Amino acid sequence: MNHKGDAMNRAMGISSQAAMAAVLMSGAAMAQTIKIDGSSTVYPVTEAVAEEFQKAKKGTMKVTVGISGTGGGMKKFCRGEIDIANASRPILKSEIADCQKTGINYYELPIAFDALTVVINPKNTFIKSLSVAELKRMWEPSAQGKVATWDQVNPAFPKQPMKLFGAGADSGTFDYFTEAIVGKAKSSRGDYTASEDDNVLVQGVQRDAGAIGYFGYAYYAENKNKLKAVPIVAKEGGVGVEPSEKSVLDGSYQPLSRPIFIYVHAQGYKRPEVREFVDYYLKNGAKLAKEVKYVPLPTQAYIVNAQHLQKGRVGSVFGGVAEVGITIEELMKREAR
Repeated sequence: MNHKGDAMNRAMGISSQAAMAAVLMSGAAMAQTIKIDGSSTVYPVTEAVAEEFQKAKKGTMKVTVGISGTGGGMKKFCRGEIDIANASRPILKSEIADCQKTGINYYELPIAFDALTVVINPKNTFIKSLSVAELKRMWEPSAQGKVATWDQVNPAFPKQPMKLFGAGADSGTFDYFTEAIVGKAKSSRGDYTASEDDNVLVQGVQRDAGAIGYFGYAYYAENKNKLKAVPIVAKEGGVGVEPSEKSVLDGSYQPLSRPIFIYVHAQGYKRPEVREFVDYYLKNGAKLAKEVKYVPLPTQAYIVNAQHLQKGRVGSVFGGVAEVGITIEELMKREAR
């Protein structure tokens, strides 16, 4: 079953689907509906799990999965509007404070690793790799209205117009990319095409020979015939490393390798249907994450997640900071404390 393609297609029609779902669900018992929203990066995994779970429950439970970006999802989560938030970076200090104001406790469950991918149009033949310094030159706030052609990024590149596509301000991918590349979260030029829907970015880069964009690896993997992934040079004098399962596992794809999460409402988890879904996610998430081209965590990570749920261990191990450069090994050590 092609969960990748199914998830991406559903993502493209999310708005109309949400409206239709509202009508279809109006007669369903509220207690049997599990509401999820947030990151478009995490969407393909969660949607695949939701699809399989609903089949297993033979229509007795409904799972709705929206895409409003990590920040948008967290706003809804901290208001108590959804049961689970998809997040492509850890919960931030401001969001922790918002949840505290409304008395919402939560479980932080890492579910996979992503290789945040920089992509160009296949017609671009002059870019073999890009350094972090070059990416910063094109994305930092001071580049706005000034860095508009490729030769301004690197004199060896042609004087060709450059068109940028990237995550919207409510996206966890935006937070992570700006932190990793520019050095400060949310610090970015504003004159680029922004969207929380990664399919919009895919289509934009696909249509323009001078385009560049960034988003989660699953969206690149689904569109390999339309896009080219750019190898990233992490340090001066280093070599370009392509995003892949291998480069994520061995820690060489830096600084754009990152964990992705679901946040579960602690009170909501006491509801049988939410508990069943989350438990199903932990048992099947690794297989489905791999299917949609993310890197599953080691088996022990999902066992530790389950233990945290059993013991009622709430909160985040990240202290409200979207850290850059954390490896799977480091994540495992932190979660096991």
